[in-house]
Amino acid sequence: MSLFENKRVLVTGGTGSLGKLLVGRLLRGELGTPSKVIVFSRDEAKQHFMRLEYHHKQAATDELIYHNFERVLEFRIGDVRDYGSLVAAMRDVDVIINAAGMKQVPTCEYFPYEAVRTNIDGAEHIVRGIREFRLPVKTVVGVSTDKACKPVNVMGMTKAVQERIFVQGNMRAPDTRFVCVRYGNVLASRGSVIPLFHEQIRKGGPVTITTPDMTRFLLSLDDAVSTVFAAVASAKSGETYVPRAPAARIIDVATALIGDRDIEQKIIGIRPGEKIHEIMVSEDEAPRTVERGGWYAIQPMLPEIGSENGSRCLSREFSSADNIMSPLETAELLRRHDLMIDDNLVPEGEVLR
Repeated sequence: MSLFENKRVLVTGGTGSLGKLLVGRLLRGELGTPSKVIVFSRDEAKQHFMRLEYHHKQAATDELIYHNFERVLEFRIGDVRDYGSLVAAMRDVDVIINAAGMKQVPTCEYFPYEAVRTNIDGAEHIVRGIREFRLPVKTVVGVSTDKACKPVNVMGMTKAVQERIFVQGNMRAPDTRFVCVRYGNVLASRGSVIPLFHEQIRKGGPVTITTPDMTRFLLSLDDAVSTVFAAVASAKSGETYVPRAPAARIIDVATALIGDRDIEQKIIGIRPGEKIHEIMVSEDEAPRTVERGGWYAIQPMLPEIGSENGSRCLSREFSSADNIMSPLETAELLRRHDLMIDDNLVPEGEVLR
């Protein structure tokens, strides 16, 4: 498929866990070779180390991706909060993937307005810039979270508003297709629970569990990127793509990672803004959700944007409390993604990705 062939792609938050893998897969050309991939972020150090990583791989391999990266890859310092710097990066871009965001639940609780500025204002700046400057952007993908569904915390609330801004953006800038993706915990992403458990296990424990009942959807970084690509390929205006991800008890994740080590598990209680279970599709969204390949597509609430006359596939909400993997299935999922700790291969104190 030549989805990105000769396209100019802007990835905001391109130095984050998702952004880095997304950029790598774009450069590999698995869905066509872009003419330009722009990494837009406010972190100078991460951009520097990302550039160095590509230089090192360029010297060590004959793979075409690394020998062409200097021509295709462009780094831009900026912040989605800054309208001017964002609009400058958006000029002549075909596809925008908005992976920038404040994603840590406790941080957003303690600094709610900062979450508003990044998660809400950033989305508004994208829509406003396309409209005001008549930018020829064909597709915008807003990267959201299951916490935006029936939100109880600031992070989820701001991401829920971000989704609505992008959906309504189809009315303000009708020549651009605005869609969203929504997914749960990304396995081993920066700031997620698995790197924390790895570190705690390396130090001999205890491994901290918020509550034995807590469940979460589990998705690999590759699956998250594939969801973004699927939305670019086939989502209709205003739709939100949701992967049919498996769910597990967090205590089963911890138990699988600990294995036969003599390490204590300590219950510490729920942190500010956390839910016991996450919901990917609410009961209100279920009647307007259809199947689209390996994903659910939540259709827009606004009738002006249109909807598909297809068969609805959900009769109730899609929750992490449903169809929970067994402890053995959870351990196998972690093993399949190389997330189990091997004491013989990993130096003392190193935190796995």
